[in-house]
Amino acid sequence: MSNDKPTDESVFLDKAEPTQGPKHGFFERLYTGTGGFPIVSKRKFFYGVAAVLLLISALSIGLRGFTLGIDFAGGSRIQVPAADVTTQQVEDTYAAALGHGPVSVQQVGSGDSATIQVRSETLDRDQTAQVQESLRTLLTQESGTEVSVDAISIAEISETWGGQITQKALIALVVFVLLTMIYIAIRFERDMSIAAIVSLFFNLIVTAGIYSLVGFEVTPAAVIGLLTILGYVLYDNVVVFDKVEENTRGVLHLNKRTYAEQANLAANQTLMRSISTTVIGILPIIGMLVIAVWLLGVGTLKDLALVQLVGMIVGAYSSIFLAVPVLVSIKERWGPVAAHTKKVLAKRAAGDTRVPVSAGAPRGPRPVDAGAPRPGARPSGKRQRRH
Repeated sequence: MSNDKPTDESVFLDKAEPTQGPKHGFFERLYTGTGGFPIVSKRKFFYGVAAVLLLISALSIGLRGFTLGIDFAGGSRIQVPAADVTTQQVEDTYAAALGHGPVSVQQVGSGDSATIQVRSETLDRDQTAQVQESLRTLLTQESGTEVSVDAISIAEISETWGGQITQKALIALVVFVLLTMIYIAIRFERDMSIAAIVSLFFNLIVTAGIYSLVGFEVTPAAVIGLLTILGYVLYDNVVVFDKVEENTRGVLHLNKRTYAEQANLAANQTLMRSISTTVIGILPIIGMLVIAVWLLGVGTLKDLALVQLVGMIVGAYSSIFLAVPVLVSIKERWGPVAAHTKKVLAKRAAGDTRVPVSAGAPRGPRPVDAGAPRPGARPSGKRQRRH
């Protein structure tokens, strides 16, 4: 008796009995990673999605620009104890003292340590003294006790310092990209390095575009977070490309599957892992956001968490649905992979015998020789005959 058992190898279809492959549900295909999702074959669709996201991001950056934090734009930062006053009272008092409103007023922290932070354009000495006295009077009236002027702190932030931060961030970004290209080119190959850089820049532009579109404030913490998530994208690309390299090793010496089909299988096999890693990664980030918003108010923790949340989601998408298709497109346009792909497709079009149907490809009757095994059968050979 033969103990027939489905294998993960190439599936052969019998000429006499056209067989439809087993139908698997969405989550089963996602979990098993057997190549059920045509990621590479539908790469034009994913290129279109990427192009739309890039266009929206570029338009937002070009037309709306960024909401720069005080560390980049410069100005005055005023901090007022929030125990007895509200943000609206502080804003009205500021406007009454200087004749114009501040740039922003928001509460930071909670409980006894809560403060109201006022951001304004740079104030001169007379304006600083006038605002301090007006706010001191407000605090005295609301608390019922005499409040010192020292309770209201005012700091001046220079635009020069923000420019230095921006310059250093750009230098760090350039160095990071160069090191990434060198590492991937050494670890894998040139084409994978190009695809990884495309994925990195896509992630960078889209994340920046979302910041511009939504109006998130760009702070030094946000810049640090952006560099951090670029590292995450690199990590995800390395994992995916490692599987692609494993699946495509020796594929040019065979005529069963194309490079694109093997790369698509690799993308499917790492899809669930990327989703799981992203979900596990963003859970603590969401926790940081909750703590930052509900307990601590705005601050560096919130800025860092926001950019990481956006960047990790975009990075998970780009590593699977952009990096792998770009790699296949490069391979199929030049070099031996292009010739091999044409050879395999020509054999299939000519109805060559024993040409497998790759996972995720449409199944249907294909002419094979009479001795071809039925789907799912164990391969017969000397090893099996001995048993």
